[in-house]
Amino acid sequence: MIGLGECWFGVDRKAWDLAFLANAEEVAGLRRVMRLHLELWGLPGVIYAAQICVTELVANVVRHVGPGTPSCLAVSMNGNRLRIEVSDPDLRALPTLIRAAGESEAGRGVALVDGVADRWGVILRGDSKVTWCELATDLRSSSDHVDSPQVAKAEALLRFCGLSGVPARAQRDRLNLTLGREVVIDLVVDLLHWLRAHGCDPDDALDCAQAQFESEVAEPA
Repeated sequence: MIGLGECWFGVDRKAWDLAFLANAEEVAGLRRVMRLHLELWGLPGVIYAAQICVTELVANVVRHVGPGTPSCLAVSMNGNRLRIEVSDPDLRALPTLIRAAGESEAGRGVALVDGVADRWGVILRGDSKVTWCELATDLRSSSDHVDSPQVAKAEALLRFCGLSGVPARAQRDRLNLTLGREVVIDLVVDLLHWLRAHGCDPDDALDCAQAQFESEVAEPA
C-alpha cells in the first residue's frame, strides 16, 4: 500500500554496462553516455559527481594498467545509491588513496573519487578487478523519484484527479511510468481545453511552459 508522500509511479532503472578500451580519448564518450542514462533515470543531481568518478576511474586504468586495456563500465542502483564500476584484467595495480602533496598528481584521481562518492572500494575476481564507488541520490528506494516542490505538487495533482480512471486495486501498488505518462498527457490535454474554453491560446501557453521548464532545469554556466 502506497503511503502519503510516496512516489506513485516507479522509475525503472535497469543496470547496464559498456565495454571499452581504456584510452584518454574514450573518456568524453563515457561521460556523455553517463549523462544520457542519468537524465533518463531522473537523476540530474548526481550527473556531475558521476562524471568525475567515471573520468578518474578510467584514467586510473590508463595510468596504472596501460592504454588500450580492455575494460568495462557498469552502472546500477544499490538501494538508493548509484553504483559505478570500472573493471579491468590487471589484478596487481590496485587503486590506493594517497593524499597528494603540493603540485603532485599522484593519488589525485582516487582522492577525487573519495571526495565525491559516498563510499568506494576494489573487488578482486578470478580474471579481473572491479573498482567501484557509490553516490548518494536522496532517493528513498531504487525506483523512487527525486524530490522537489514541483514534483511533489505534480504528484499530488496526479493523485487527486489523474488516477480516477485507474482501478482502486491497481492504485494500491506502485504504478509504472508508461501509465504515468498517459495520465500526464491526459491532464495536459484537459488543461489545454480549459485554456481554449476561456479564450486563451493553448500553443502560447505550451511555449511559455516549455521556456519556463528549460529555464528551471538549466545548469549553471
